[in-house]
Amino acid sequence: MNLSIVLSIFNEEENLKKLYHEIKEVLATLDLSAEIVCVNDGSFDNSFQILKELAQQDDRVKVINFAYNFGQTAAMSAGIKAAQGDIIIPMDADLQNDPADIPQFLDKINEGYVVVSGWRKNRQDKAVSRKLPSWLANKLIAWITGVNIHDYGCSMKAYKKDVIQGINLYGEMHRFIPAYVAWNKGKITEIVVNHRPRIHGKTKYGISRTFRVILDLLVVKFLSSYMNRPIHFFGGLGFITFLFGGLFMLAAVILKFTNIRSFVATPLPVFSALFIIVGVQLIVMGILSEMQMRTYYESQKKDPYIIKEKINFE
Repeated sequence: MNLSIVLSIFNEEENLKKLYHEIKEVLATLDLSAEIVCVNDGSFDNSFQILKELAQQDDRVKVINFAYNFGQTAAMSAGIKAAQGDIIIPMDADLQNDPADIPQFLDKINEGYVVVSGWRKNRQDKAVSRKLPSWLANKLIAWITGVNIHDYGCSMKAYKKDVIQGINLYGEMHRFIPAYVAWNKGKITEIVVNHRPRIHGKTKYGISRTFRVILDLLVVKFLSSYMNRPIHFFGGLGFITFLFGGLFMLAAVILKFTNIRSFVATPLPVFSALFIIVGVQLIVMGILSEMQMRTYYESQKKDPYIIKEKINFE
C-alpha cells in the first residue's frame, strides 16, 4: 500500500459522499495503491450508515466505528495505527480541506521530507472565534517548541509511516507531531493549501479549545525535554524556590538586626517558610518522578532512546 488517507468523522453526514467522490477523482490521477481509512468518532447522525454504504461500493474504503465520541486526536490516532500505506495523509471530513492538494503533499514527500504540514494561508473561518485563537496558539507553539510552522492546527498533513506510527497521541496532541519529528532531526516542511468555507454542518471547535491546546503544549514540552530526567525540571524549580526562601529569610534578619523591622512587622519570614516548603516538595516530586520514569521504561522493557539503524549485528 502506497497511500493511506485518514478521515476523522463526527456528524458529517452531508459532507461524506461529496468528499469521497473528490478523493476518488484525485486517486484516479495517481499511479498509487491507496486506501481511505474512515474513523467514525461516535457520530449520532447518519455518518456511519453512509460510511458502510461507501465501504460496500469501494473496498478501498475502510471504516472504524467508535462506541462513543473520543475526540479528534483519538480518531486520528486509531486511523493512523490502522493505516497500511507508506505515506499517511490525515484530513478533516468537513470539506474544508481540499483533496486536490494531495498530489503536492506527495511531491514534497518524494523530495525527502518525512512530514509535510498544510498551511491554511487564506483561512475561511470566523476571525474572532477561530482565526485569532489559532494565530495566538500557533505563535505560542512555535515559540515554545522552536519549530516555526505557520499552521499547527491544519489537520491535513502528510507523514512517512515510519515516523508517525510510533508516536502515541493523547489530548489535542496530534497538532504537535511536526515538533516531535523536528526534535528527532526529521526533515519537515509546509505548503500552502486551499481552505474552503464550511457548507454543511457546523464547526465542533471554538475558542475554548485554545486553552486545552496550551495545557497539552506544556505536557509536550515537558515530555520532550525532561521525560528521561524529571529531577532536572522539578529539582531546578525546587532549588530556585529554595533560593528565594533563603533570600527572604536573609532580608528579614537584616531588617531585624538593623532595627528597621521586626520579624512580626514584615511578611518576609512567612514568604521564606512558604518558599522553602515548596522547594522541598518540588525536589521530592522530582525524586518520585525519577522512580516513576524508571518503572515506566523497565516494566515495558523500553529503552530511553531510539536506534535508527544497526550495521553488522545479527
